[in-house]
Amino acid sequence: MGTLPDTSGLDAGAPPRIATDLALADLGAALGAGWRDFLAAPHYGLFFGGVYVVAGLAAAWVAFVGGELSWLIPAAAGFPLVAPFVAVGLYEASRRRQRGEPLGWGAVLGALKGHGDDQILSMGVIVFVAFSFWMIVAHAIFAIFMAESGMGADSPAAILAAFATPAGLAMLAVGSAVGGIMALAFYAMTVISLPMLVERKVSFPTAIIASFAVMRANLFVMLAWAGIIAALLALAMIPAFLGLLVALPVLGHATWHLYVRAVS
Repeated sequence: MGTLPDTSGLDAGAPPRIATDLALADLGAALGAGWRDFLAAPHYGLFFGGVYVVAGLAAAWVAFVGGELSWLIPAAAGFPLVAPFVAVGLYEASRRRQRGEPLGWGAVLGALKGHGDDQILSMGVIVFVAFSFWMIVAHAIFAIFMAESGMGADSPAAILAAFATPAGLAMLAVGSAVGGIMALAFYAMTVISLPMLVERKVSFPTAIIASFAVMRANLFVMLAWAGIIAALLALAMIPAFLGLLVALPVLGHATWHLYVRAVS
């Protein structure tokens, strides 16, 4: 059996203070700051966005080659689950720009190591498990509603036609509801915790608790932020995932600035 990450020596500082007065204007300010960070150091954003684009195109290619086009929808829907972990390097880039510290590939890529502990990597494991669990759930929902449809190696037109049937519409409704609940829970867990783990030497359970606290104290604003993220990522994936080259880094940088506003 594996061992849990060593959390000794963590959480020794003052506990984070959670803002309870976030407003919609803070979301606009965060997006503006994220856009400026992206323009100031676009090569970092394009790199991490490119990783996301390549992963999306690879998943689409595997689905086409393997004759499993029906898997594209749950895979694309689950993509936002892994976005916070991909954006860890962007959080570090924004943190360094904000504090006037030098930027470099070693520092930005090294952000995944955290503060010499396994806390961010532990969150990465959680991200992978969440994505895998979503794919299992999506497959089960598909099997329940579409087992008799014969979908799999069909053409895109045939798959779209199958989705338009009563069973297909029911599957999309149930899948959207279940996926939405899972995505919202995962968003609440990671939206503040990952930026906090980049900045502070805390344990990942402490960071997760802080993330839920921010969500609970500013529910409307944080739900609005979740909607903005979901909408922008969905639109960015339409042109062969290429919109993610800009949308992902801007949202990643912006999330850092929202974290700074939410946690002091």
